Amino acid sequence: MDLFDNLMLGFSVAFTPENLFYALLGCILGTLIGVLPGIGPVPTIAMLLPITYVLPPIAGLIMLAGIYYGAQYGGSTTAILVALPGETSAVVTVLDGHQMARNGRAGSALAIAALGSFFAGCVATLLLAAFAPPLAEVAFKFGPAEYFSLMCLGLVGAVVLASGSLPKAISMIILGLLLGMVGTDVNSGVARFDFGIPELQDGIDFAIVAMGVFGFAEIMTNLEQKENRVDITDKIGSLYPNKQEFKEAAPAVLRGTALGSALGILPGGGAVLSSFASYTLEKKISKNPERFGKGHPAGLAGPESANNAAAQTSFIPLLTLGIPGNAVMALMVGAMTIHNIQPGPQVMTSHPELFWGLIASMWIGNLMLVVLNLPLIGLWVKLLKVPYRILFPAILVFCTIGVYSLNYNSFDIFTTAIFGVIGYVWSKLKCEGAPLLLGLVLGPMMEENFRRALLLSRGDFSTFVTRPLSASLLAVAAFLVILVALPAIRKKREETFVEEE
Repeated sequence: MDLFDNLMLGFSVAFTPENLFYALLGCILGTLIGVLPGIGPVPTIAMLLPITYVLPPIAGLIMLAGIYYGAQYGGSTTAILVALPGETSAVVTVLDGHQMARNGRAGSALAIAALGSFFAGCVATLLLAAFAPPLAEVAFKFGPAEYFSLMCLGLVGAVVLASGSLPKAISMIILGLLLGMVGTDVNSGVARFDFGIPELQDGIDFAIVAMGVFGFAEIMTNLEQKENRVDITDKIGSLYPNKQEFKEAAPAVLRGTALGSALGILPGGGAVLSSFASYTLEKKISKNPERFGKGHPAGLAGPESANNAAAQTSFIPLLTLGIPGNAVMALMVGAMTIHNIQPGPQVMTSHPELFWGLIASMWIGNLMLVVLNLPLIGLWVKLLKVPYRILFPAILVFCTIGVYSLNYNSFDIFTTAIFGVIGYVWSKLKCEGAPLLLGLVLGPMMEENFRRALLLSRGDFSTFVTRPLSASLLAVAAFLVILVALPAIRKKREETFVEEE
C-alpha cells in the first residue's frame, strides 16, 4: 500500500504542467542527441547542467533523466536506417537492425526497437520503485567505513566492466582521484595542489572536466574525420512487425529486459555493457545463430530492451546509496548537489516529492518517447542530412556558454579547452574518460569517509575489516580484482568487447 501511495505522490508531482514540459524537453533532446552521431548524453548533460541552476530541482532532474534514457531510444534510429550508431550502446543495433532495413523491413525494425525499449523501460522503472525503498533502508545502516568500502567496490566494478585496456582504466581512475584532491582540505581548511591559482582553491568542477573530456574532445575527434554521408532514404515502409518477427522478438525483449535491469545496477555496467551482453546471450541460445548479423529480430530486440532497462535501473545505486554507477550518474550527482541535495538514502525521506516524482516521470517519459520515435521518424531522418561542419560549431558555442555560466569566469573556459585537448589525446590512446569522471566525483567522498572512519576508530585501520558489512564489500572488490586477473577471464573479456573497438 505504501508503494501505491508513494507512486500516487510521484504522479501528482510529475503531472504538473511544468514537469511535463521538462520531461518532454528532455525526451526530445535525448532523442535528438541519440539520432545525431558523435554526440552522447554525457557532453549534452554536462552542457545543460548550468541550466539546472535556475530550474526547480525536480524539473531539472526530470529533464536530465529524460536526456539520458531518451538517447538510448534515439541511437537506434540512425543505427537501423544508415548503420551509424548515434549512441555507443546502439553499436550492436547496427548488426541486425540495419540488415532488416536493407531487407525492406526498416519500419518493422524501428517499431520493434521502440516497443521493446518502451516495455523494458516500464518494467525497469517498476523495479526501481519496488526495490529502491528497501535498499535505502539498508543504506541507513552504513557508516563511514561502509561507505568507503562501497565506493572502493564501485571504482573496482567500473574498471572491471569497462571496455578497453585494464591498466588504462586503472590509470584513469587514479588520475580522477588525484584531480579530486585539488582544492581546499575539508578538515584543515588549507589549500592544496592549487599551484597558487586562486580559481583552483575550490577544486576542479567536474562539469568542466566532463565538458572538456567528452564534449570538446568529441568535437575534435569528429571534425578530423572526412564526411562520409550515407545516402538516406525517407522510405520507411510499414511500422507493423509480421507474426514471425513478433514471435522471434518477444522472448528476446523479455530476456533483454531482465538482463539489462540486473546489469544496470552494477557499478560501471550501464547501457553499453547490457546491449553487448544481451546480443551475446541471444546468439548463444538461438537455434539458428547463423541468422544473426543478417536481420534477425531477436538480435535487435534483445539489445535495445537491455540498454533501456539498464538506463533506468542505473538510478538505483544513485538514489539509494548516493553512488554513481557511470559517467551520466556522476553528472546527476552534480545536478543534485547544485540544489544542496545530498544523494543517498536520505533523499527518499527528506525529499520524497523529488524521489517519487523522478520515478513517475520515467513512466511518462517512456510513453512520450514512443510517440516521438515512431510518428516523427521522418523528421529525425531529415536532421541526419545536416552537415557536421554546421552542426559542431553550434555545439561548441553552447558548450562554451554553459561552461562560462557555471561561475561567470573565463578561467573555466580555458580549463575546459585544456581538458578538451587532453581528452582528444586520450581518445587517440584509447583511454576511456568515464573512469576518470567517476574517480573525480567519488574521490572527495572517499577521502572524507576514510578520514571520518579513522577519526571514529581513533586511527585504527582495522575498522574497515572488523565491521562485517565493510569487510564484505572489500572482499567482493578483491574477488573482482582476482577474477579479472585470471588469464581465461581476461581473454574472454577482450573477446566480449572486441566488436566495440
